[in-house]
Amino acid sequence: SPSETTESFLSKEIWLAPPQFYEVRRLANFASFSDLHKFCLGRALEGLERWLPIILLTADGMVHLLPGDELYLEDSDFLENLMSTEKKTEEIMKEGKQFHRIVIHNRHLYDIHVTVQSKHKHVYPKNSVVSKSHL
Repeated sequence: SPSETTESFLSKEIWLAPPQFYEVRRLANFASFSDLHKFCLGRALEGLERWLPIILLTADGMVHLLPGDELYLEDSDFLENLMSTEKKTEEIMKEGKQFHRIVIHNRHLYDIHVTVQSKHKHVYPKNSVVSKSHL
């Protein structure tokens, strides 16, 4: 289940790359496979969107920015090159309001922050923020 997979990831039994962690957290929105199937049938008519993350290196970590996030830049140069800042991740998070991002603290600790409205009936992952005790 999505909750078991998330727990296995946090307890370091398995490793998930950020995109897979994002998708597992999206699946947590559905109580059953039947609910997911119904959603997929209705969602298929909406079309597709291609998402490419932009990586922002901070003084103490990394943030994957996704379309809709206020720091996401449509400039294709940033899809191939990393953005960077001297600020710490916590500072970056305090400054913003419109989020669609994965904050990477370490190999087994990610936070997902989504405050933007979805387009095309997209279901965003449940926000996933771990406690400071995991840091």
